Amino acid sequence: MEALPSTVNITRGTRQTFECELSTSLNAAEQVDAKMNPRRASVLAMAIGALAGLRPMTVSAVLAGSAKRKWVDLGRSPFATIISAGTLRSLTQFAMSELIRDKLPFTPSRLNIGSLVLRITSGAICGATVFGAVRRPLGKGGLLGGLGAIAGTLGGHYSRKRLCLRMPDFGAGLLEDGFALGGSALIAAQIAQRNGM
Repeated sequence: MEALPSTVNITRGTRQTFECELSTSLNAAEQVDAKMNPRRASVLAMAIGALAGLRPMTVSAVLAGSAKRKWVDLGRSPFATIISAGTLRSLTQFAMSELIRDKLPFTPSRLNIGSLVLRITSGAICGATVFGAVRRPLGKGGLLGGLGAIAGTLGGHYSRKRLCLRMPDFGAGLLEDGFALGGSALIAAQIAQRNGM
């Protein structure tokens, strides 16, 4: 009977050791999860690029707003100075102008060379920013974002033409606005969730 306290102490010690090891394992698992698997990161980079093909300034402004609210950690990415809390005001003004200009009848086609270059550049920057936020190679993120922007620009152009057969151009433009805003906010939320923000 006198050995009982010793047995209890050993049991308590074993339990504490087990709990400590379990806690360490869970923390390690959370860190691995926070890094995000490469396939998912690639999908997000292409998706944000495709959305930038629709509304380049609007998507950049959403990422900058997410960074300002600390929902997304842009880390030490060189693009953190382009899309950051500090540039949020300018990006928001550009985004507002973009949303208005898109509805005007004399706005040139998004397939014009200047507009296309802007969209691809924005898609590449946004894709690299997403990869930087999840600690992945920036070059690959930029490439995927740029390719996504090409797809988004072409897809948006032809989808808009089809929608305009069924509704006014203004309404089709608003649908596109909502898709770009909602989609980029969803991607920012995915990054924030993975980074434990």
